Amino acid sequence: MSPVSDSTNTALSSPKEPEEKIYHPPDGIFTDAHVPDFDAYLALYKKSIEEPEEFWGDVAQEFFWKKPPSGQMLQYNFDVTKGSVFIKFMDGAKTNICYNVLDRNVHERNLGDKVAYYWVGNSPDHHLTITYNQLLRNVCRCANALKLLGVKKGDRVAIYLPMIPELVYTMLACARIGAVHSIVFAGFSSESLCERIMDAQCNILVTADGVYRGDKLINLKKIASEALDRCKESSASSVQKCVVVKHPAFITSSDASSSLQTPWDELCDIWWDDLMDGVSDECEPEWMDSEDPLFILYTSGSTGKPKGVVHTVTGYMLYTSLTFKYVFDYHHDDVYWCTADIGWITGHSYITYGPLANGATSVLFEGVPVHPHVGRLWEIIEKYGVSKFYTAPTAIRLLMKYGKEPLQRYDLSSLRVLGTVGEPINPEAWLWYYDVVGQQRCPVIDTFWQTETGGHVLTPLPAATPLKPGSATCPFFGVQPAILNEHGEELEGEAEGYLVFRQPWPGIMRGVFGNQERFESTYFRKFPGFYVTGDGCRRDKDGYYWITGRIDDMLNVSGHLLSTAEVESALSEHPSVAEAAVVSCPHAVKGECLYCFITLKDQQEFNRTLMDELKRKVREKIGPIATPDFIQNAPGLPKTRSGKIMRRVLRQIARNEKELGDLSTLADPKVVEVLFSQRCEAAA
Repeated sequence: MSPVSDSTNTALSSPKEPEEKIYHPPDGIFTDAHVPDFDAYLALYKKSIEEPEEFWGDVAQEFFWKKPPSGQMLQYNFDVTKGSVFIKFMDGAKTNICYNVLDRNVHERNLGDKVAYYWVGNSPDHHLTITYNQLLRNVCRCANALKLLGVKKGDRVAIYLPMIPELVYTMLACARIGAVHSIVFAGFSSESLCERIMDAQCNILVTADGVYRGDKLINLKKIASEALDRCKESSASSVQKCVVVKHPAFITSSDASSSLQTPWDELCDIWWDDLMDGVSDECEPEWMDSEDPLFILYTSGSTGKPKGVVHTVTGYMLYTSLTFKYVFDYHHDDVYWCTADIGWITGHSYITYGPLANGATSVLFEGVPVHPHVGRLWEIIEKYGVSKFYTAPTAIRLLMKYGKEPLQRYDLSSLRVLGTVGEPINPEAWLWYYDVVGQQRCPVIDTFWQTETGGHVLTPLPAATPLKPGSATCPFFGVQPAILNEHGEELEGEAEGYLVFRQPWPGIMRGVFGNQERFESTYFRKFPGFYVTGDGCRRDKDGYYWITGRIDDMLNVSGHLLSTAEVESALSEHPSVAEAAVVSCPHAVKGECLYCFITLKDQQEFNRTLMDELKRKVREKIGPIATPDFIQNAPGLPKTRSGKIMRRVLRQIARNEKELGDLSTLADPKVVEVLFSQRCEAAA
């Protein structure tokens, strides 16, 4: 065992067989790797921990600075007992992230004619090639158009768009002029959109008329208009204009366009094309301070109210750039494809900012994996020669159901690296991904990170890290993990407990928008001196890390983090419901699904109609991703004598686990027998 550094008690060693099956990088596939072996990883990791000024200073030299930093590279306080929590990186420096990911590539690196994105629509008939020159011109036009609407540095712009090029244009245009973008996944409900617009105090909304998701037509403008109507009910609403993009699918199809019946407010709404007409394609960037906010992205909170996670310019730029380069071992001739939606952090970091900072060519995909056929992903990999592929375990499990045959129709020989994101990958899915998709020659890079971390924090490196199916393996550069027990005591060697980090890295969140108290109480108060991830973790004898799942009231459904409190609130709004409790339940495709216990008011009947109404209520309030899979009638819930619901017991009932452990604190233990007798049989 060789220690990573003197400042961490965790030892890492390259794992040895034959105790368990270890997967090593294929010989010769990474002859030009950025990090060629495990010893090189250990040396770089040690430098990042012990000499962070020099390590990050070297990374910063690759970027343009209007003004260099004037002080210490990294300043922070993680200990709430010593004052307010804060993080500052390269304080005093001035730059612009849009300039660095576009102008620098076009004018300094001569990549103007290189393809930035192959856009692939929901229909295979819809596709577009966008070079860096074209991307820069379109971003500048959008930036100038936003300025015509009065948007200035520090203003917040809400973006509710599908995966079309205008989404990238708008977010980068905001970054160019110093506005803060707040992207809302275009699968959220009008209520969720309104909540995010109001919390961020956005004054502009950019949306589209509609979108096809598979065969399903979604009227995005109708949802957006409903959200704005909700906003208008508050005197605090600040939205002035709604910019509407005509989706390519509706420009080319008059039948689809007419079926949308796009609602329109002449005082507020404006078509994207009308706004862009005649606007200059040159725009001087706003030079930003290092710690100026770049974007707000909302993630579910255990209290039910989403948290507006704030990321700032410089640290996020350097961290997403470096993680993309090393974790995917990116080289100039690669074609990279991340299947995520930009509405989530994965899309922010590893579809937009990270790849563009490296001058990468990416696939920008709007569709779904099984439309119009189950070989859609493999067809795209063959067509564009994708070499680095990044997707979610949920998608892998979905495609596993169709077997090998759909893959065998396509040439996947271009693939070099396979990545996973969003949730821990189960070994069965890992092995199918490795054996069938990668044909046993592509390492599977299982990345652990969060909206809050900004980029990968635990991850293998393709040429350097021996792989164990299901393990996130080792910390990325600058990241110092630790495992604590319930009492905050650090556990050494092989251990299982709370995953925490002892110091910041450049890309970590800087706060919760408008709420320092929530920032500190959520992430730093439980264990002063550490950032608390909210995840459980196991460390094995080789120092490898294995994520064991959420340890708070959160669920990870198809890689999307949902709050049980938020779902319970939606269910409890139904007039028939007296009380609701929601827990996670294993799901073969989604990883986890929602299992809901419903206690009805007197004289109310539990039936199929009620279940359909409750599912619809959750979809309308949160979005389709939160639709419950199981709803069980619960005449009573297991509660302690003080009235607290024992969610541990409910999780065991949902999983049909009869060994319940200590129930001595229950006020009425007989409730458990009743719930077991009435559980949904289709559940785990």
